[in-house]
Amino acid sequence: MPDREPAGWPWLRERLVRLRQSARPGAVPEAAPAAVVRTAVVTDSAAALPADWVRAFTENGLLTVVPMPVMVGAEIYGEGEDDIADTIAVALASGTPVKTSRPSPGQFEQAYTAALQRGFESVVSVHISGELSGTADSARLAAARVGIPVEVLDSRTVGMAQGMGVQSAVVAAADGRNAADVRAFAEERLARTRVYFYVPSLEQLRRGGRIGAAASLWGTMFAIKPILAVGDGKIIPLEKVRSAARAITRLEEIVAADAAARPNGQARLALHHFGNRAEAEQLAARLALLLPECPAAQISALPAVLAAHAGLGVLAVIVGESSTPAAPAGSRAHSA
Repeated sequence: MPDREPAGWPWLRERLVRLRQSARPGAVPEAAPAAVVRTAVVTDSAAALPADWVRAFTENGLLTVVPMPVMVGAEIYGEGEDDIADTIAVALASGTPVKTSRPSPGQFEQAYTAALQRGFESVVSVHISGELSGTADSARLAAARVGIPVEVLDSRTVGMAQGMGVQSAVVAAADGRNAADVRAFAEERLARTRVYFYVPSLEQLRRGGRIGAAASLWGTMFAIKPILAVGDGKIIPLEKVRSAARAITRLEEIVAADAAARPNGQARLALHHFGNRAEAEQLAARLALLLPECPAAQISALPAVLAAHAGLGVLAVIVGESSTPAAPAGSRAHSA
């Protein structure tokens, strides 16, 4: 079954289609003139954006996703360039080292230069937390070397939490906003988004330096199944649970409580998994019963760069909101 997009998000693609149609010679204009898109958005593959959503916005250069490299043994793979999910799963199961690296400044320089050549006036570049990767540093180095203004934003998060911020940036950019507004829309959405997750083993996070050795040993010795979160850009422990079944139940309860506390009708969910899609679908079904006002959650495999650290059996849930900030008087505003 392909990864699916929840109700409410496809309108973003429809918005871009309308912008394209209104720009064609002889096209009947919309009630309001089409926005002139001046700002491009760049991100990295840790944003875990749905593949079909990315394709809809990359063909005209509005969005660029820079792949993050993954090293399996001595081989280097690029996210989006190679189908490496099976390779990573086998490597993790067999104990083969799996590591990740940040994209090079040159990769970002190419993306920014391409935006300039397409006629964009500025770029907003939204990236994985600087506490988890040096990706934003690479972007800043590249930004200093190109002839187009670039706003580099450290999302302080990861996965579709980062992706939701990117989506808000794309909404604002497609609406003709300047770079400052595009960045502000992304920042506001990111501030209202949370990541909760469960991993069967802490070992892969320890190997990647995302948690300390003491925490990993503690979890192994006492058979603890921790529920983790992303806080202030870092992976933090949320609760200690004694069994996998109880950990997943508590993850479900925590997510449901968070989503239910959001403004009515605004909560949006995304679920990530790696090697356990059926488990993710079951969790999504239970959340749908608990949260009947919330659109169906997007379910997707973790991108390779995150799966390399989380390991097999991870379940991650992102809780966000659909709305973007109120627009200034006289301008357009949309929600995602």
